[in-house]
Order: sequence, then structure tokens, then C-alpha cells
Amino acid sequence: MSEQCLEVEGTIKLVLPGTMFRVALDNKHEVLAHICGKMRKRWVRLTAGDRVRMEMSPYDLTKGRITWRLQH
Repeated sequence: MSEQCLEVEGTIKLVLPGTMFRVALDNKHEVLAHICGKMRKRWVRLTAGDRVRMEMSPYDLTKGRITWRLQH
């Protein structure tokens, strides 16, 4: 059985070094997130203010992985 991930959406608040981002979720929580490998491979640029879709583990709700950049 595979890991169950939580799909959430949020807005990038702060761009940190090493492809890390501080993301504010729609429910006002802030998490530390990194981009997934496909986004890194395709050179997808993320800046502060971008809307993103993330995957989070139900075991650690302070970290996440950005999987998609949404249209404004």
C-alpha cells in the first residue's frame, strides 16, 4: 500500500536558498516546501506570490513538496 498524501494549495511567501520555499496555505498555516524533481528538471521558476499545489505527509504537517504551479 502506498503512502497517502494530502493535496493542499497555497501561496509562496518567501523564496529561500536551495530551492526551498515558505508557503502560506489557504488555512493560514505556513510550511517549508521544496520543489519536486520534475519541476526542477523542467526549470520551472517559482517566485513569491505564485499559487502552488503541494503534497504533504499526514505524519509531518510542517513540510511539503511543491508539485504544480497554478495559473493566476
